[in-house]
Amino acid sequence: MQQQSTPPSTAPAAVIDVEQAEAALVEHYPRLVRLAYLVLPPGLGRNRRVLTAHSVVQRALPRGRTADAPAPVPAQRDSAGRTGDPGFAYVRLKVLRSALEAGLPLRRAAWPKRAQLPPLLPQVWGLRLFPKSGGADELALDQQLSALSGPARAAYVLRGLERLDDAAVRAVLTEAGCTQEDAAAALAEARGMAADAGSCTELLESPEFDPCSLHARPTDLMRRRQHLKAAIAAVAATLVCGALLGLPGEGWAPDGAAAPPYAKNPAGQAALNPAKLRRVAPDAWKTSARTDFSVWPARGSLTGDKDLLRRALAVWARPGGSVKVSATPGTPAGAPPGPPQLLYAGELDQARVVLLYDGLRIVRYAEPKSGTSGAALDFARVDGAADAQSGAVVMDRADGNVRYLTAPWVAKAATRDLLKPAAGASALSRTKDGVTAPFPSPALATSCTSWNALALTDSTGTRLTTDLGELVPAHLTSGSPTAPREARPADWATTACSLSAARSHGVRSVNSWAYARQALPEGNGTAEWWCTRADTWRGVGPRTLALFRAPGANTAVVAAKSQSSPACGSRQERVLAGVRWKSREGAWYLVAAGSRGVNSVTASGRSARGNVLAVRLARGAEVSLSGRSAQGAKVRPLR
Repeated sequence: MQQQSTPPSTAPAAVIDVEQAEAALVEHYPRLVRLAYLVLPPGLGRNRRVLTAHSVVQRALPRGRTADAPAPVPAQRDSAGRTGDPGFAYVRLKVLRSALEAGLPLRRAAWPKRAQLPPLLPQVWGLRLFPKSGGADELALDQQLSALSGPARAAYVLRGLERLDDAAVRAVLTEAGCTQEDAAAALAEARGMAADAGSCTELLESPEFDPCSLHARPTDLMRRRQHLKAAIAAVAATLVCGALLGLPGEGWAPDGAAAPPYAKNPAGQAALNPAKLRRVAPDAWKTSARTDFSVWPARGSLTGDKDLLRRALAVWARPGGSVKVSATPGTPAGAPPGPPQLLYAGELDQARVVLLYDGLRIVRYAEPKSGTSGAALDFARVDGAADAQSGAVVMDRADGNVRYLTAPWVAKAATRDLLKPAAGASALSRTKDGVTAPFPSPALATSCTSWNALALTDSTGTRLTTDLGELVPAHLTSGSPTAPREARPADWATTACSLSAARSHGVRSVNSWAYARQALPEGNGTAEWWCTRADTWRGVGPRTLALFRAPGANTAVVAAKSQSSPACGSRQERVLAGVRWKSREGAWYLVAAGSRGVNSVTASGRSARGNVLAVRLARGAEVSLSGRSAQGAKVRPLR
């Protein structure tokens, strides 16, 4: 094996004192954190990798006053041309060892290593932190690194970022805990990546991999408010249960993060028995007359884990103070009335997930793979879900992405960008259990430059749904509210951004309807009028928007909105709305349009036959708007 030429090295000191290691850590802190970030497992997610990288470096100092120096390796020079000192070599070795340990799987027969646990410090509450985004080359390199093993990533980074030759890399990996065979295999795997040394160094030093220069975004604000209210209620419940613990009884049961039981009820105890969970046969949906959650089979690798299922049921009935509880509006969060149906139990990334269904609600229980601290419980109402609303359930949201568990009858899954209908569908891979690959979620986006929809295809056709922050995605339809049809991406290209107003409101379906076209005054072209109506699972509080798109605009703007109007719905199709509009010549107009069934429109003392009207007015003038139906009934504007 041909190795790079390195200058002669001098053996480092036999003992490293804490001051020498601290000086090296402070001087080279950004370089060490970048090294840890690149070697840590990509499956942690960008936010947790950033925090873990800082934690690993900050724990790299010797525990005592001194420590043994690492075995001598050929010296190398950094980008400034300085030869590395023994203190830096010691700290780098400690960082590398901890980063490699973080990627080891947890074993039941052994205590977890410190690096395998979530970092206690540093922690950032209420924010997601991630490095600046790079270009296509950085993205390609990140994907290549994620395909390597931990030691191979370390070898690649030591060669490219630290500029060590193969002998030095092998020595450092051996010191970090790899065997000679593993170190040699890691080197061979790293050399197999198609990147020359110059471009490798340039890419590894880019802002894409700099955990010290970060972007900050908020976590889910709506969920934080819900979690705060739930936490206050949980603390009160915990205090009551804590007082009851002093009474004679059995004390804590093996129920994980659940609160202690406070009463013995035979029916309630039966509902919490994992042996009594309802399980549907894998092929039951093929012969059933129903296509809803009641015919979903139990899937996942942990459907036989009775301890996990017992914890999920116990936490459902009695969520402890440490459990993060959320529920969509109008969804009761009480215990199951009887043994629920098991839909899924398995591992997903760094968590165990259980999905349950009791005929009224979908309940998702999630806990970290190590322990039960940080468990989460989410409720969503799904009563009366038809095949269009029972095609998928959210499994996980992380790093701006969402993953779904799809119904057993779904043949294909794909994503469509509603703002780019001509772009076509992007196929979405799924596991054998029906869990999709992650893709960007519009519910977590901070701007509306794209809007992803999930396209599910079965034997009856393709349906579009989208993530609005609930456990079940909202079904998208189009056309007249009295006879809606399955939506196509082109139906939502104008109005997709209006869906952001329906996030986290318990939305079941949203319809988009182009109800009028209007020729604007002064030859300014033709405008379009749209109506979107979001119906909820609880049947009340629909959100209705009237939207106006001027000629040449890519998206529509809100002209009027209502929280409780029957307009633009199956009970009352008629809708009327107006908006102030400025012509190219600078004149202000009130333009208004009604749907079919509106025979005249009146505003500012002027009337027009038909369903559209344009009246010139002063910019700040007050104006009233109304209409008449064919039968002479008054039609009020949407408000």
